[in-house]
Amino acid sequence: MDILDWDALDLSALLEARELSAVELMRATLERITAVNEDVNAIVSLRDPDRLLDEARAIDQTERRGWLHGMPLAVKDLANVEGLPTSQGSPLHARTIAPQDSVFVERMRRAGALFIGKTNTPEFGLGSHTFNSVHGATRNPYDLTRSAGGSSGGAAAALATRMVPVADGSDMMGSLRNPAAWNNVYGFRPTWGRVPSDPDGDLFLHQLSTNGPMGRSPADIAALLEVMGGWDIRQPHGLLPQMFVDRIRTNVNGLRIGWLADWGGAYPTESGVLDTCEAALDVFEQLGCQVEHIEAPFPAARLWEAWTTLRSWAIAGNLSPLFANRASRAQLKEEALWEIEQGMALSAMAVHRASVARSDWFRKALDLFAEVDVLMLPSAQVWPFPVEQRHPVGIAGQEMDTYHRWMEIVIPVSLIGLPCMSIPAGFGQQGLPMGMQLVGPPRGDLRVLQVAQAWHEATKWPAKHPPRPAQSLRLH
Repeated sequence: MDILDWDALDLSALLEARELSAVELMRATLERITAVNEDVNAIVSLRDPDRLLDEARAIDQTERRGWLHGMPLAVKDLANVEGLPTSQGSPLHARTIAPQDSVFVERMRRAGALFIGKTNTPEFGLGSHTFNSVHGATRNPYDLTRSAGGSSGGAAAALATRMVPVADGSDMMGSLRNPAAWNNVYGFRPTWGRVPSDPDGDLFLHQLSTNGPMGRSPADIAALLEVMGGWDIRQPHGLLPQMFVDRIRTNVNGLRIGWLADWGGAYPTESGVLDTCEAALDVFEQLGCQVEHIEAPFPAARLWEAWTTLRSWAIAGNLSPLFANRASRAQLKEEALWEIEQGMALSAMAVHRASVARSDWFRKALDLFAEVDVLMLPSAQVWPFPVEQRHPVGIAGQEMDTYHRWMEIVIPVSLIGLPCMSIPAGFGQQGLPMGMQLVGPPRGDLRVLQVAQAWHEATKWPAKHPPRPAQSLRLH
């Protein structure tokens, strides 16, 4: 078994027992990157290999700092790693060097991580397709002609190809979930506030996006979440640290699952998506779970109106200084311009109405979780599409009226900050992966992790169905 195929916690145990050195792991990692990354383009801003090997030698001689001690990691290119560029996929920031680590990155560094570079992301994380004018497009390792998803597409593809053992990502509109689904790995959007963002800009109003962990097993994700998570005193919202790994294994017999499918037909899906997911539900039933089909619990149109209002409002608040400057405005991609213009045109009462709709959906969700333990629905409405395409313009004969309408199935979770794991669900007829959203109640992160781990032990999708060997990952 190739050392890079081991789960991250297993690698950590080998490092702790001195059965594997950080130098050996770093060398294997760099060899894999050399073999794979030219075609997949998941790792960007890769640091000098000799310097990385020197750091690995040094950490082999130091006292163990945490479970990430000696592990080579790459950080999504929306977060800061001291001394590395934070391009955010934008030519405006291509040469911006981070003066310090982001909050969760600093925590990973304290736990012993060795940062080798960044993972690719679309410009400002907008859109679930990882391409930008700075680093180019990230390709799906299961089919190099297809998208790896986004905005954590670089992280997901790097995980799938074993260039990193675990990864961070971020999720506003499915950016941890869609790429995980398309790369046959796990992506966890934690309860909003569990992983702190950087204490910059507005700290009170924009409760939509969150950082979170990705991995090839839920146990690895739980361990990384313990490092990334926990309250930061510089921010007004947040949750205290919580331990997950020691409690992740549990009996799911009798668990009640509410299957939401396509939200009563409101979310069109490509052929095979629902079939693949519903076949996966049979495994839960074999584990003793009770699967109940649930009708659409809330008007999809009202969710969409609230989401697009609050999302554009947040993005405009963040990017409007770039829009105000004529020179920088000319370098913004069309999706960013659209979001800013939408957000700047909003009234305060429009934002209030969107927040009321969000509140109504939160109350309804609480009623649902009184009847079931977890909710489930597909992680994506389409299979990975051609990498040259900006975004899908239609699904099953239904035209998409925005650049992100094809991702609508993720917003019931994002709108109210529920914990959600994208779990691998299987493969379609074209050999492309799909995933399912496993959704927990408010602050029910542990429950989601436990159910996902039971699923993982029953299926082992990432280990059983990795991408083709590195030497065959070639464009012809």
